[in-house]
Amino acid sequence: MDRQPFLDLQSEFPFVVRFWTSSSQKALPSPKRKMLASRRAFAHSIVVTRRVGPHGAGSSVGRLPVGRVGTASSWFPGDRDCTVATITMTTHTAKRFLSKATAVSSDPSTGTPTQSTPPIKETGSSKPFVSTTERKYEFFTNVEITPREHVAIVRFDCPKSVNSISFAMAEEAKKLWKDEIASNSDVKAVVFSSAKPDMFIAGADIFDIKAVENKHDLIPFIADGVKFFQDMRGKGVPLVAAIDGPALGGGLEWALWCDYRICTDSSKTKMGLPEVKLGLLPGFGGTQNLHPVVGLQNAMDMMLTGKDIRPHQAKKMGLVDLVVAQASLERVAIDSAAALANGSLKAKRKSKSMFNKILEDNSIGRNVIWNQIDKMVQKNTNGKYPAPYAIIDCVKFGLDNPSQKYQHEREEFAKLAATPESEALIGIFDGMTQMKKHSFGADAAIPVKTVAVMGAGLMGAGIAQVTAEKGIKVLLKDRNDEAVGRGQSYMTENWSKKLKRKRMTQYQYNLNTSNVTALTDDSPTWQRHFGNADMVIEAVFEDLDLKRKIVANVESVTKDHCIFATNTSAIPIADIAQGASRPENIIGMHYFSPVPSMPLLEIIPHTGTSDTATATAFEIGSKQGKTCIVVKDVPGFYVNRCLGPYLVEVSALVRDGVPLEALDKSLKNFGMPVGPITLADEVGIDVSSHVAKFLSNADLGVRMEGGDVSLMEQMIGKGWLGKKSGQGFYTYKGKKKTINEEVQKYVKDFATRDLKLDEKEIQDRIVSRFVNEAAKCLEDEIIENPVVGDIGLVFGTGFAPFRGGPFRYLDQVGVASYVDRMNTFTDKYGPQFEPCQLLKDYAATDKKFHKR
Repeated sequence: MDRQPFLDLQSEFPFVVRFWTSSSQKALPSPKRKMLASRRAFAHSIVVTRRVGPHGAGSSVGRLPVGRVGTASSWFPGDRDCTVATITMTTHTAKRFLSKATAVSSDPSTGTPTQSTPPIKETGSSKPFVSTTERKYEFFTNVEITPREHVAIVRFDCPKSVNSISFAMAEEAKKLWKDEIASNSDVKAVVFSSAKPDMFIAGADIFDIKAVENKHDLIPFIADGVKFFQDMRGKGVPLVAAIDGPALGGGLEWALWCDYRICTDSSKTKMGLPEVKLGLLPGFGGTQNLHPVVGLQNAMDMMLTGKDIRPHQAKKMGLVDLVVAQASLERVAIDSAAALANGSLKAKRKSKSMFNKILEDNSIGRNVIWNQIDKMVQKNTNGKYPAPYAIIDCVKFGLDNPSQKYQHEREEFAKLAATPESEALIGIFDGMTQMKKHSFGADAAIPVKTVAVMGAGLMGAGIAQVTAEKGIKVLLKDRNDEAVGRGQSYMTENWSKKLKRKRMTQYQYNLNTSNVTALTDDSPTWQRHFGNADMVIEAVFEDLDLKRKIVANVESVTKDHCIFATNTSAIPIADIAQGASRPENIIGMHYFSPVPSMPLLEIIPHTGTSDTATATAFEIGSKQGKTCIVVKDVPGFYVNRCLGPYLVEVSALVRDGVPLEALDKSLKNFGMPVGPITLADEVGIDVSSHVAKFLSNADLGVRMEGGDVSLMEQMIGKGWLGKKSGQGFYTYKGKKKTINEEVQKYVKDFATRDLKLDEKEIQDRIVSRFVNEAAKCLEDEIIENPVVGDIGLVFGTGFAPFRGGPFRYLDQVGVASYVDRMNTFTDKYGPQFEPCQLLKDYAATDKKFHKR
């Protein structure tokens, strides 16, 4: 008799549990499905299928949120007869699920289940909170009322590592206020603080919002929230926000309902309304309550950019009333609340300058502000993002209609939440969250105290900078003093700019510079220094022989545990590791230029790389502030592999008579932050040409055909290397860029015909090559899943964020219609446009890459 785990979600009717793995993203072959028992193994999803029931086989089960499952080793029989429904679980939830699933015997001849234990009625969710005297609330510690001042202290303490405003937390807040404070005449003031260090409230729980199918249903929830805040103020006692750590989104909105705000001077303290980055607007009164506090111009800048405000800037603009040390925050907050209650302290708003009064306090001046804001928003968004315009509308409406301002705000919030732009941006946020952790286990990585960086050029110096900033000792090595000096100058110039802009203290500046030790080939002690390195990151020229030579030199002077990471943009890591004495320690870490500002890092293990090396590279990259994606070791890896056909098609369009400016304009109008010509200049013509030429000789076959990459090769010979040399496709003088006559002639001579293509066809030809290669990478398991694919191209190339990445874009436009479009191009231009098999399969079944 085979033993099967069953899960009963609704009644006595059993459900089969299957596992999918990251190695293939396909169900393991029948008759047995095994989840690999290694640190790499995790279930991509859990599939639950009804075998029998009142509605017959395949009846719907419903969905739960999705997440990684962790490790396990269990055998499950095949079951080919049933329709599947995906369930996503967190690691903790999945372990509970595995431990609680009901074991059922089945007759191998009939498959009829025989229950051996009672059916399980729960899905493995975490244990429900039970109120006790010691802990009355799930999201708050017990309310404390100071005996002398009669100040109630409400401390946020959500079950997760961060405090966020979820539906459940909001409900509990109302109950706490009603039971503990509303009718308690002894309470003279209230302080809102946090029981978690370095954490006020990080914002609303975006996944609650995402889970609401009909976004119109958010309106009553938001209305209840606003009423709660109004009821708080209705008690008539001073409300003080004591902020340590992030107060973002709903967290800052909570503080804005208070009479007085105090924050710590901690480097982790920041305030902001970042909803615009998710395609949303502040919905708990933020669009109405911020500008009276900080002024209209400051408020619009905060809401339209979503930027963080640091403590001293917050004090200067009037966002907070006091900035104090962390140790004294709560004591100062209690004293301030008591003083506000007895009248010895008055809450004062920062006074405006005469100029700002003229601009902000009358309709004529405000019209000037609105005109400037409209120009700025149009320039920055190209009209592709609805959220900034909705924020502007809400503020304008509130100024003209104060009695309806909060109602209008929440209605606009619900409209934005239903837009594809918001869905895409939330998808990116969700993807970033998923990319924060690897699947190799908490103890897989080695501790890294010292990182050696080989090569002090722009890439090496950038890697050294982001490493030193995180408190890690850096050994920066190059050929001679001049070369390593340029790298040091690059870092100190960047840190000096931060110091000047007050984004860094003098102490931090000094600490960063002291973390870097410069070494050269002639330094008598460089071998001894490298002997202390836990990781070496090589960032030299793209030359295979040179990289192998460096591997051999490094291995001869470093300890056995030392990880060797190569920052190559295209060369397979296995080729670099060939002949190494410790190949298991060699891994690719592909950074993007400029390193301090580009958020993506590709982690590339070769087939012999150990889990320890991969986990260590991931953790160092994350510590450097990068979003890390693990990709397969193939030529070009993921991002550059997708850029190869893209660059070839750009050259094909130039050959077909499309002007350079039209190419840039077309892709910017599609939603890219820069066009392909500007992108090539910024990456470097030499780098772009190397990638295109390398991939043309690699394994992409016909997908790299249709253009002529010699377009850039000849430019290198002329010294036109892009922005870094002052001359590429564009000529760069200061902040201006133009196309000079010599480049115009060169491009005209390169063209063989003028097809007079319209903007839509230009966009479709370039983007389809890009998107098809991304789908091919998923088909070939170069990337693990569509989320990785979206994150990689959005953060690595700037793929239109409001479209959510290539896979969300395909979901939005429809895979079938996109395949038809590509087939048309195949007939018109050649086989380089033929859609990959995965796209054809999805088109045939009307399947989507992302579940809503």
